[in-house]
Order: sequence, then structure tokens, then C-alpha cells
Amino acid sequence: MKIIGLTGSIGMGKSTAASLVRLMGVAVFDSDCTVHDLLECNKQVIRVIHSAWPECWSGQTCRIDRQKLGALAFQDETVRLFLENLLHPYVWEAQKRFVAHQRRMGAKIVVLDIPLLYETGADRRCDAVICVDAPGFIQRQRVMRRGQMNEEKLTAILARQKPQSEKKKRADVVIPTSLGRRVTYRHLRKFININSPKSYRL
Repeated sequence: MKIIGLTGSIGMGKSTAASLVRLMGVAVFDSDCTVHDLLECNKQVIRVIHSAWPECWSGQTCRIDRQKLGALAFQDETVRLFLENLLHPYVWEAQKRFVAHQRRMGAKIVVLDIPLLYETGADRRCDAVICVDAPGFIQRQRVMRRGQMNEEKLTAILARQKPQSEKKKRADVVIPTSLGRRVTYRHLRKFININSPKSYRL
């Protein structure tokens, strides 16, 4: 079974690429979704965060306020690193369970959607890596349409990520996401040839 990593800087089109891969019948592991689930459902994670930062707990919903927690992590590097050290082992375990399940199901290819793939060393667990890419002005337009986003926050996020240029150099293939879904799909289909797993390169 081939394990394909999917990455790219913020606003480069990972979510679109992941949805198109799913249309091909390929299972995709969503790292961001896993983190959200941990913050919603994992009692140990909730207990640690509630104890460390009670101001990020919503008494009305009895849940972690992700916006407050995200703002705190944005302002304080120590908080961000603590959260990464807390959450990443759980995400890694979830990835292993996902891969093992797909292997038992006889999958030929799986995709791991991991925004910080190179930053966390997850590329070492992949047989190949896709990096999605778009021009900088399109990236900025996409990101600025998101709630709670501004220029300062975008600049800080990009500073914490490896440069897009480095990701493109290290990836096995760079997939454009600014020319329409059909073009993106065609490039992805060439790379992830689910009928012939031995010929997955362009």
C-alpha cells in the first residue's frame, strides 16, 4: 500500500485537493479534523487544557473555546509549543490506526493530509508527497476570506511554516490549485493512479 502525503502552506488548496482525492475513491486522513475531534472529545486533552487555561473554557457549551485557545497560542509561543507537544502524539496514533485499518481493507493507496508534514517529520512515513500550490496573491485572497484572519496573523502563520518554495522542492510532485478544479483533478488523477499503484509518479 502506498502512503501519500498531502501538504502545502496555508491557503494553497489542501482541502480542495483532499476532496478531489476522495472523489477518486481514495481514503484521506484529515489531520486538522483529528485535532478538532481531540479538542471536542478527548477527556485527557480537555482536562489538561482546562486546567492550564481555564479562560479558554466555555461554561455555556462546556467545551474548549477553540477561537480563544487559538488566539492565545498565536500570542504566546510557549502555549503553541505546549499544545503541539500535547496533540501531535495523539494525531500520530490516529494516523497509524487509519493506515492499519486501510491496509486491512485492502486499500492500494491512502493519503495523509498533513499541513505541517515537513515541519513534524511526517514525510518520513510517506512513500511520496504531493505539495499543492497557487500564486501568492491567490493564497492571500483565499486566506483573507476566512473568519478571524488578518495580515498580521497570516504573516505569523507563514513565519512558523517552512517556506512554500522549500516544500515544492522536497515534494515528489507539485499540483496547481489556481487553474480550476478540473485541472487540479487531472493532475491528481495522474499522480494517484488507483488502478496501477506501481505507476503513481507523473
